[in-house]
Amino acid sequence: MERSIGHHWLNYIDGEWVDCPNRLDVTNPANGEPFASIALASVEDAQRALDAATRCAASGELTRQRPAERVRWLLRIADEIRAVTEEGARMLCLENGKRLSDARDEFAEAARYFEYYAGLADKLEGISVPLGDDYVDFTRYEPMGVSVQIVPWNFPVSICARSLAPALAAGNAVVVKSPELSPLGMCVLFEAIARAGLPRGAVQLLCGLGRDVGAHLAASPQTRQIVFTGSVATGRSILAAAAQWATPSVMELGGKSAAIVFADSDRAQLLASVKSGIFFNSGQVCSAMSRLVVHRDIYDEVVADVAQLARGLTIGPGEQDPDHTPLISGQQLERVVALCEAAIAEGAQPVAGGARVANRTGFYMQPTVFAGVNPEMAIACEEVFGPVLSVIPFDTEEQAVAIANGTPYGLVAGVFTRDVNRALRFARRLRAGQVFVNEWYAGGIETPFGGVGLSGFGREKGQEAIYSYVQTKNVAIRVAEG
Repeated sequence: MERSIGHHWLNYIDGEWVDCPNRLDVTNPANGEPFASIALASVEDAQRALDAATRCAASGELTRQRPAERVRWLLRIADEIRAVTEEGARMLCLENGKRLSDARDEFAEAARYFEYYAGLADKLEGISVPLGDDYVDFTRYEPMGVSVQIVPWNFPVSICARSLAPALAAGNAVVVKSPELSPLGMCVLFEAIARAGLPRGAVQLLCGLGRDVGAHLAASPQTRQIVFTGSVATGRSILAAAAQWATPSVMELGGKSAAIVFADSDRAQLLASVKSGIFFNSGQVCSAMSRLVVHRDIYDEVVADVAQLARGLTIGPGEQDPDHTPLISGQQLERVVALCEAAIAEGAQPVAGGARVANRTGFYMQPTVFAGVNPEMAIACEEVFGPVLSVIPFDTEEQAVAIANGTPYGLVAGVFTRDVNRALRFARRLRAGQVFVNEWYAGGIETPFGGVGLSGFGREKGQEAIYSYVQTKNVAIRVAEG
């Protein structure tokens, strides 16, 4: 029997795989059927994980040797991840619903994160501060201690690696809470990490309910840093818990990102970006292109083109590698359907999709495009987290900027134009942590990512991210005369 079918997976605490009295069934979104289970961690398990990480951080095992040793750990982890990609990708495909090829890419990206931050682990260099001959003054970067990382269900493996790699590179011990809906790919990831020879207690993996385990981790005085990716509501709860200890946090929350399209844009580039921007992973992406703000001169043409694109997408389970796969759960499907029905009631016109896929088991939503949307409609303001695109017309640059900046979110934004001066003007004016020009999801692991407003604060990815995992200490020495 394949390990993915009927297998019971465990938590990883203090260097050991640990079972728990309670278990959680994991469901395949393509058919709505449970196919595996995982040990469900308790608050007591969470405390054991915190204690193990605290001991490891205090022991100095992660920092007493030269940073080159951490470089070697991270590179070994990258190699071990590549060795489990096929099994891990299949697991991720089954539990998450995503395309098998995308699941493979996610494991490849995870390995790349560890390689990238291996290159920075021995380059966290302080500075010397000139204060005259009577003083020697310098700075040093020290790890935060115990980093608690709460990972979402949409890209669990790559988002876990995105924060785990720089945390380890900087010398922190880490407790990771996996998402209840898709925890199994992360188990395969941690099996790879466990083979890399890290000190005992350096990393822990828990699958527990957020209101119990997540809340305990966030509120603990042993937690010296929190990294969270997820909804605004949950982020607010975590920040409230963190506030009592003033725990530094990195928050990557929701988005309602807009792409502004001018008449001189390249239509083929635009349509390729729409396909990846809103229909990749069935729109379950924080930085999805959920609004298309189009100049009125080409509005009707663009609406027709993106509607045709949406209607032509193939639909099926991720193992078949179609264009479009199911949503993560029945609850998420119901939420997306309800938002679409509300948009139609407000007067938005579904030129493609607008409802669940009929006559198919599993949690499938039609790829959806709405025209006739005004910026005040809920469909244009609220994060859908599904394959739903709102197309909104504009007449002037001022109007386009106002529409794009007209939500409390600010994760990413985009501009499609051949005019480089216009692109640079908009890059300055758009309220977003990252601006794409002529390609949605431009950039990569090397480019900093994060939001403003309700999209959060702090940055992940790139060199900038590693400084979230250290604190600066200044040492000032008075030099004795003679």
